Amino acid sequence: MVMGIDRAVEIDDVTVEALGRLTEALETTERARGHLYAMHQLTGEADFKLDGAVEKLREAGHHELADRVQTELIGRNVIAGRWTFQLVEEYEDGYVSVFRELERTARDTLAGGQRHLWEARLKEQRRTRGEPGHEARP
Repeated sequence: MVMGIDRAVEIDDVTVEALGRLTEALETTERARGHLYAMHQLTGEADFKLDGAVEKLREAGHHELADRVQTELIGRNVIAGRWTFQLVEEYEDGYVSVFRELERTARDTLAGGQRHLWEARLKEQRRTRGEPGHEARP
């Protein structure tokens, strides 16, 4: 049995571990969301850079290739019917938001809303009592 961070709620070790794993999975999803945003921004940046490539291709006399880049690549959907911002929105609205809500519900239901109980337990196990920089609380 582990005391919660506020020491008012006792929570069994298996529940603390389950909540920790659920939060860890959510954190991984948040990292994936960041990578998706990076893909969104980089793809947009590349699309705008194509304007310069088309200009130079035309300047060099490669009009047919410039036309193909202009018509076939610039502004192209990254998957059928979607630009990258739509992928980001669908990921957030259809997956991440549900994940966040379920993780919050689990914490509220099982731990009185307390976050990072697993990490708090690790901190207690790993800190050196009485040593500067190892205080239990700010």
